Amino acid sequence: MPAGVPWPTYLKTLAASLLAMFAGAEVVHRYYRPDLSIPEIPPKPGELKTELLGLKARSSKVQTSQQ
Repeated sequence: MPAGVPWPTYLKTLAASLLAMFAGAEVVHRYYRPDLSIPEIPPKPGELKTELLGLKARSSKVQTSQQ
């Protein structure tokens, strides 16, 4: 058996780990509420505003201020 653990203990730990992982994923999914709608017309490049674009803008400001 892996790591010298008896089968019942191994299976209980595995089940508890999987349950915790699925519960955590469900909590995060409910907290952030992803937008699962698909628009009929896809946005043009640069039209879609995301956090990543804001991150790029902030990082470029930091780089210019450091020069």
